[in-house]
Amino acid sequence: MIDYEKKLVIIACSQYAGEIKKSIFSVMNYIMPTKDVFPMHCSANIGEKGDTALFFGLSGTGKTTLSADPARKLIGDDEHGWSKDGVFNFEGGCYAKCINLSQEFEPQIWNAIKFGALVENVIMDPDTCVLDFNDDSITQNTRAGYPVDYIPNAAIPGIGGQPKTVIFLTADAFGVLPPISKLDENLAMYHFVSGYTSKLAGTERGITEPQATFSTCFGAPFLPLDPSIYAKMLGDRVKATGANVFLVNTGWSGGSYGVGKRMSIKYTRAMVSAALNGDLDNVEYVRDPFFNLMVPQSCPNVPTNVLNPKETWADKAAYDKTAANLAERFINNFKQYTHMPKEIVDAPLPKK
Repeated sequence: MIDYEKKLVIIACSQYAGEIKKSIFSVMNYIMPTKDVFPMHCSANIGEKGDTALFFGLSGTGKTTLSADPARKLIGDDEHGWSKDGVFNFEGGCYAKCINLSQEFEPQIWNAIKFGALVENVIMDPDTCVLDFNDDSITQNTRAGYPVDYIPNAAIPGIGGQPKTVIFLTADAFGVLPPISKLDENLAMYHFVSGYTSKLAGTERGITEPQATFSTCFGAPFLPLDPSIYAKMLGDRVKATGANVFLVNTGWSGGSYGVGKRMSIKYTRAMVSAALNGDLDNVEYVRDPFFNLMVPQSCPNVPTNVLNPKETWADKAAYDKTAANLAERFINNFKQYTHMPKEIVDAPLPKK
């Protein structure tokens, strides 16, 4: 419960660090727009040339994992502001999911869990004090909170310039969205407002398998103002900076949940790196017939068939049916935004 006048937050029946950070994030989402600062539920990092990138997405889509890139400096992993001067971090720390954490695929997070980190719901051997990140006997929502400077290449202080690349992350349980696609200005606004992903096991009570969901602006529970305010702030900034916007699917490939497999983190990292490095600027794109997304036909270190989701399905007719179903869900969900301009409402419709 938040009392803005008394500047008081009351948290009951919980000891999660996440309750504290999201309470304050809600406050920031209320205050920052009045100061012409766009508050964002995203991670951010910066390259050697000063190129800043943003990663929007709900819990479990890969914000923390993908922004913790050894080749780039981490600005922050979850909450940021975007002002006329650039991007800055709200938190000064990270709150990473730990379930099935591995040193091979997430070395920076693995090494950050040391003395001074706060670990939640992770089982520890009482004799050796070794943590078992694969044990979900309490919950799949195992977490670690640690200062941002526990990441070796953290940007201190946590600030960056105007973003060059904006990435929306989704974990599509239907397995029909392309693993990466490029968005024009209207589609960028559409997917930001839609905030599509799948709720993953462990992120909310009662969720035992992925469920399709839409969360306005990738953070509906934490937005006290009308969504149009945040949407306009993003649109104005993307237009002013000329940032490239990509939609990255970290969910399923080769079939829906239960049939297909989760997208390889190796391939996702390669696609994100290509987007950040400009390797996707001059490749051939093909328009997806169901979602109107521009899909690259080649990407360094990624097999061509992986880039086109239909090619990974054994049953092509089942893919068409599933993709049409998800496209209809997008359209039905967007009907609630009656104030949106027509060009944004029509953005996902196939071009005639």
